[in-house]
Amino acid sequence: MLQAADIAIRLNAADDVVIARVDIPEGTMLLRENVRTAVKVLAGHKIAVKDIAAGAPVRRYDQIIGFATRAIKAGDHVHVHNIAMGNFERDYAFCADVKPTQYVSPAATFRGIVRPDGRVATRNYIGIITSVNCSATVAKLIARQFENRLDEFPNVDGVVALTHKTGCGMASEGEAIDILRRTTAGYIRHANFHSVLLVGLGCEANQINHLLAAQGLKRTDHLHAYTIQDKGGTRKAVEEGVARIKELLPEANRVGRETVPASHLTLGLQCGGSDGYSGISANPALGAAVDLLVRHGGTAILSETPEIYGAEHLLTRRAVSREVGEKLIGRIRWWEDYTRRNGNEMNNNPSPGNKAGGLTTILEKSLGAVAKGGTTNLVDVCEYAEPVTAKGFVFMDTPGYDPVSATGQVAGGANMICFTTGRGSAYGCKPAPSLKLATNTPLFVRQEDDMDINCGTIVEGKETIAEVGARFFDLVLKTASGEKSKSELWGYGDDEFAPWTLGATM
Repeated sequence: MLQAADIAIRLNAADDVVIARVDIPEGTMLLRENVRTAVKVLAGHKIAVKDIAAGAPVRRYDQIIGFATRAIKAGDHVHVHNIAMGNFERDYAFCADVKPTQYVSPAATFRGIVRPDGRVATRNYIGIITSVNCSATVAKLIARQFENRLDEFPNVDGVVALTHKTGCGMASEGEAIDILRRTTAGYIRHANFHSVLLVGLGCEANQINHLLAAQGLKRTDHLHAYTIQDKGGTRKAVEEGVARIKELLPEANRVGRETVPASHLTLGLQCGGSDGYSGISANPALGAAVDLLVRHGGTAILSETPEIYGAEHLLTRRAVSREVGEKLIGRIRWWEDYTRRNGNEMNNNPSPGNKAGGLTTILEKSLGAVAKGGTTNLVDVCEYAEPVTAKGFVFMDTPGYDPVSATGQVAGGANMICFTTGRGSAYGCKPAPSLKLATNTPLFVRQEDDMDINCGTIVEGKETIAEVGARFFDLVLKTASGEKSKSELWGYGDDEFAPWTLGATM
């Protein structure tokens, strides 16, 4: 029989399971646990280290990840066939773990683009944003005129068309259109856009003039807005847009980078294609980088409310006030009602890919996902696409679907996205650069053209979480200074603009 001491990972002394570091054959003795595997267990999956009675809670991270649906023996594979969701009380313990932030002086710096109003950009784009799906083709035709034609303007990162599938067939008042307008306005104001062209059709529910008025925006030299119908059709609307952008390019190119403190960075934290290693390597490494950024005065936004479900009590303990903690629980309750009204359930997550990678319930996934937020205080809770004004660690309510979630974060002011993945996500998010963290070395090697950093060294015991976190923090500063991410080199980001769609399609 095989014997192995270091092929399984124990996360907490109180855990009922360990995680397979590699594929483990049937009959392998785990020496540290004094347990023999009953079946073959794939890398990233769980192995019971003690007998668990039917109906009993199962613990990982010393937290409940589900309940045994039948008796589980030590050495059994623990997964969807023998563990499921269940109800249990969470101890929210508001503010119990709040602690002073140990700020660093002097703060880290990067080479940013300082706008006339003092905001700092990590990229310099001209944007074409649509008010409605009907103007998407015009926006894309305008942007196409500038593809590979910006050699004279080396300080302009691109002309990008951001289109979506809504803006009409919806109520002209109410929560759904408010979210769309707030999201659009957040992109219009984003520091990474030198200027924006807002293009509509003319008869849509999301009228441009109403959008601008509702969001306190006005047409300026940096915000141009018109409709296809007013201009006389597609050709004239395209010609108008091309002419206006040609006028904007020389000024947009007159920017330069200068040294600024890291406090001007706002990171949007995402995870997609998660696996059993996500909560062991990439997520906590990103959390370590977030702790560094907060100590240097910066901001990080954790989101994906359905993917912190069951772990929200770990965040309420870090809330700086009872009010902040209650805001988070309020959004959890909204989601419980929202999924119930739509004939759904919160445990629709994890996805099939997540389960293939070793994740079993949303509780388990959430406990790993929360690790992206590090350990500092939770200073605010924001609604979707709401401007983020607080410094430090913030939560924004968003769906778990990555494009929709990241769109809300960027609308809120994130000037970079950090995206962990164990299965191999491919993603970009113009105008904000996106960095991807691989949870395991095989993925990093297999998709080296997509992954920006390998966190699999943590799983292999070659680096600590803190070491990888510090290495990633340095990469964040370099990327903010203009170094291209892997997704930027491929051109990702034009098609990932996805405002959250609520309500009935009429």
